[in-house]
Amino acid sequence: MLRSRGLVWVLAALVAGLAGWIAYPHLRDLVIPPEQTSAARGFRVAASLGCFACHGPAGGGGVHNPGSQEGEVPAFTEQTQMMYVKTTDDLREYVLDGAPKRRRDDPDYVTKMEKAGLSMPAYRGFLSDAELEDLVAYLRATSGQLIPDEKLAAKGADLALELDCFSCHGPLGAGGEPNPGSFKGYIPGFWGEDFTELAQSDDELREWIEDGHIDRIKNHPVGGIYFKRQRIQMPAYERFISPADIDALVAYVKWIHAGTWKPLLR
Repeated sequence: MLRSRGLVWVLAALVAGLAGWIAYPHLRDLVIPPEQTSAARGFRVAASLGCFACHGPAGGGGVHNPGSQEGEVPAFTEQTQMMYVKTTDDLREYVLDGAPKRRRDDPDYVTKMEKAGLSMPAYRGFLSDAELEDLVAYLRATSGQLIPDEKLAAKGADLALELDCFSCHGPLGAGGEPNPGSFKGYIPGFWGEDFTELAQSDDELREWIEDGHIDRIKNHPVGGIYFKRQRIQMPAYERFISPADIDALVAYVKWIHAGTWKPLLR
């Protein structure tokens, strides 16, 4: 009888543990809401509208467009937008109407577009005003046109692109990819409070870049558990780049976090 009761308690504990494990991400998001930025939301809007089917994964371009002058659908990235977009209002018109009015009223442009196999769809009526603004924020963040004036930070911008930092941390560090097992469930960005908590000083930011961790979290009795469990780990770049390059990355990430460029998203 006692053995049966003991088995029941063990099974109950296992069931409770399994239920807690399944419920954890949902409870976590209620207690500690995930950090959401406009550009990160805009990435999801772009995915839901099918933008990447033509503009390539993450807007990297490369989709063939027979009959077009360029030969392919343009990318969102690598400063390509400067060839097509003068203002964020142009971006809004591209999304809503397929092109800005100044282009739609140009007979030469219309003729050129009619020759192309693929043309930009008009999404007016298919997304809300808030979704449009998030999408514009994402397009600007991923454009490669938001570059620091300061020389060291500008060098860091080039390095961040070369090292593909934004593949994990999101467009311009707006918030990253899912990371199973991590405390918040995703790779942190550089814009908001996630960054403030994880890099409380320049020394900690440098430690993250050099070693792929900071001792304050790695050796924490709770934080260390999640740090070990998370599936995607921050690379340790000290083996691959010079101290001067790390200085540049620190300057660039601090420039992103300061957010003086954010008015350019609107």
